[in-house]
Amino acid sequence: MQAPSVVKAVEFSDRDIFDGHAFDADTAGIDRPLSAFQDALNSGTDTLARLFHEGLTAAELVPARARLIDQLLVRAWLRFVAAEDPSIALVAVGGYGRGELHPGSDIDIMILLDREVALGARQEAIGGFLTFLWDVGLEVGQSLRTLEDCVAQAKDDVTVATNLMEARLIVGPEPLFQQMRIATGPDRVWSSGDFFKAKRAEQVRRHQRFHDTAYNLEPNVKEGPGNLRDLQTIGWVAKRHFGAETLHDLVAHGFLTDGEYETLIRSQNFLWRIRFALHVLTGRREDRLLFDHQRQLAEWFGYRDEPHSLAIEQFMQRYYRTVMQLSRLNEMLLQLFEEAILLQGAPTDPQPINRRFQNNRGYLEVSQGQVFLRYPFALLELFLIMAQHPELKGVRASTIRLIREHTHLMDEKFRNDVRAKSLFMEFLRQPLGITTELRRMNAYGVLAAYLPEFARITGRMQYDLFHTYTVDQHTLFVVRNLRRLYLPRFHHELPQHSEVMARIAKPELLYIAALYHDIAKGRGGDHSQMGAVDAEHFCRRHILSEFDTRLVVWLVRNHLLMSVTAQKQDPNDPQVVHDFAKQVGDQMYLDHLYLLTAADIRGTNPKLWNSWKEALLRELYLGTRRALRRGLANPMDRDDRIREVQAEARLRLKGLDAARVDSVWGGFGNDYFLRHTAEEVAWHTRAVLKKADDDRALVLAKPQPGGTHLFIYKRDRDNLFATTTAVLDQLGLTVVDARIITGRSGYTLDSYVVLEADGTPIEGRGRLREIVGRLQRALSGEQAPTAQAPRRMPRRLKHFTTATTVSFDRDETNQRTVLEIITVDRPGLLSRIGRAFVAAGVRLQNARIATLGERVEDVFFVTDQNNEPFRDPDSQSHIREMLIATLDESIDIDAGP
Repeated sequence: MQAPSVVKAVEFSDRDIFDGHAFDADTAGIDRPLSAFQDALNSGTDTLARLFHEGLTAAELVPARARLIDQLLVRAWLRFVAAEDPSIALVAVGGYGRGELHPGSDIDIMILLDREVALGARQEAIGGFLTFLWDVGLEVGQSLRTLEDCVAQAKDDVTVATNLMEARLIVGPEPLFQQMRIATGPDRVWSSGDFFKAKRAEQVRRHQRFHDTAYNLEPNVKEGPGNLRDLQTIGWVAKRHFGAETLHDLVAHGFLTDGEYETLIRSQNFLWRIRFALHVLTGRREDRLLFDHQRQLAEWFGYRDEPHSLAIEQFMQRYYRTVMQLSRLNEMLLQLFEEAILLQGAPTDPQPINRRFQNNRGYLEVSQGQVFLRYPFALLELFLIMAQHPELKGVRASTIRLIREHTHLMDEKFRNDVRAKSLFMEFLRQPLGITTELRRMNAYGVLAAYLPEFARITGRMQYDLFHTYTVDQHTLFVVRNLRRLYLPRFHHELPQHSEVMARIAKPELLYIAALYHDIAKGRGGDHSQMGAVDAEHFCRRHILSEFDTRLVVWLVRNHLLMSVTAQKQDPNDPQVVHDFAKQVGDQMYLDHLYLLTAADIRGTNPKLWNSWKEALLRELYLGTRRALRRGLANPMDRDDRIREVQAEARLRLKGLDAARVDSVWGGFGNDYFLRHTAEEVAWHTRAVLKKADDDRALVLAKPQPGGTHLFIYKRDRDNLFATTTAVLDQLGLTVVDARIITGRSGYTLDSYVVLEADGTPIEGRGRLREIVGRLQRALSGEQAPTAQAPRRMPRRLKHFTTATTVSFDRDETNQRTVLEIITVDRPGLLSRIGRAFVAAGVRLQNARIATLGERVEDVFFVTDQNNEPFRDPDSQSHIREMLIATLDESIDIDAGP
């Protein structure tokens, strides 16, 4: 997708930004013209911002900013240091040394002395100069070094060596500056080989800080993988080894083609434009492309909302595709540098793999330059060979270039070539290397060329907090998660899922379903249905059997079915399980859907998968497996389920008086036994039998798979849910499930599953005692919920305008109204809902809590005060209005990250 054209030809000169003659005339004879310097800096900064908005490119404005600062620093320096002094110089280092300054960039300078003794007489002048700069408003990062210091510190720290390599003399004696350059050159400190190894290791560490992906929701355009620092790394190595002053010099050295150079510069200019805009927008150094800024930058850059694609999504898709291109070129160039710097002269004895490929010093390369022209199918064969040969470290840079130059051969004729189709399917059946090579295939542009439908989701973001990654990266994460279930070394992560995977006869069918489950995102309409059409086309083109094709298509069409059922309905309800089992049909389909669902959730957002999600899916899976074994024509009814739970619970309650147990259970009601396991029933029953005959609340807490289970036994009252959720919110807990039951005896039997706010399990007896104690005191009326300031909504959430909607449906089986609330997540949400229920005369019977990123989709099963469903449209309208009014009140936003 091409960006809208908004850059214009704007004429300007440096005098438009800073008029040196006028400034010198205005400040002549003034001892300390601080205000004049401040005015010049502010005026120049404002002019640069105006020129940016008028359409001047960042490629012109970035060096113009550096020249503005040069002019001010020279004039400030000469007010404190004599121009003819041969033993001291002012030097720009870092990005400023390259002549690159964005509006908020640090101004890194070095004061260079020829020797230590030179400092004494100039200490006061240097201090005055630096203080003056800060008073002017220049954020300088300064160092004071002698020639000896430069050499010693450069030897110890490659970052210092890099800064000095980029040094540029601002004012002072040229001979002193050249002495420093020579003394810290590659023949004195950090040979080009050592420098290359250090900078490559530095890049690896930096990428790891960003989890080795450039596809985060709020990327860092300076430090993130595929961003400006990667480009600078290329420049540093080229300068150190080849003396290259510009990236274009790499064309002359044979490391870049003209086309690759143009791609690099186009990418740099786009990222510069983003970074410049971020600094202008925020008025400070800000290199993170936060949600706060993405929408505004998309507007500034000329993007407009389209029917199926927001402006912000179009803008971010271009960003992600840009960093993908830079990542490819960075990988290729660093490998070429390794060959030229570290391996030059080393013996090479390529080992043939087949007629088309060979192993050259651990890297796969084509046997000759015409391979892809003569054998286009080798564009896919390469990745199969990489998967089959784990000893290979990667693809040789020259071959990467050939791949990029020949992807145009992957046309419709190529896709229908039986050799290409066979190679792709053989690749998906490999025991090792599938994830790594699919990622490499995507990075080199081969996956999008072979599957044109995949090209449409490459770099496509989804503007929400539910999906942490772009669609293509999410898709590859889902394949990775399935692979981890297949490989024995990852069995410990999800043991039950791994056991199910071991029974899958054709794992490649799951991988195909994973590749296509979100393939239709961004087209409008139901992406599951459209993706199923694409998946069927793939299966038929690759000559899969009718049986396998039906399975893959069904999985793509229904990939959300299990997740939605588990999170929005009650897996303990026999009717829910039976209905789900009828949709699944048999054990094989259930196994495949179970695995795909877990892999999908885990690949959507690292914070989305937790022990509770795992427990929900497992509960639905096991219940459905039992239903399928029992037979769909012979479903378990509610009475069967109740008898089964009670019988198992009695076994766990041996030794207790059966009559007393029956008396307690008589007050529980049938709904209770449908929604709890036998283990939970026994746990609750023992505690209720021991409870003193008073009005104090009984509160139990027990860590279990999925989270800490809380059980509350208390005489019912209207505000019980609101009070409970208010206390849980003040304790910083997240409610992931709520089962609200009023027994026949007039006591509530409420159960909650809670996790810490970050989704982790609650740990420590002290924390459990705190939770139980606070709830007991609040629910027994001994202590009202602490009146503390509400937790503020995280900054990220304020950018998502999920309108509150309230919808109603009927639960005829249980004679309840199903009330669904969709709204933006926020601290204290359930407590607000509880208060609104009380005000509207709503009795809560059960709840299903589902938070999807910034979006909440909670389902409540409710009745009126007479335990009847809300059938009257007027009553429903009244409840809807009250909930929306309560939930759309003003919300405090946390300005933090």
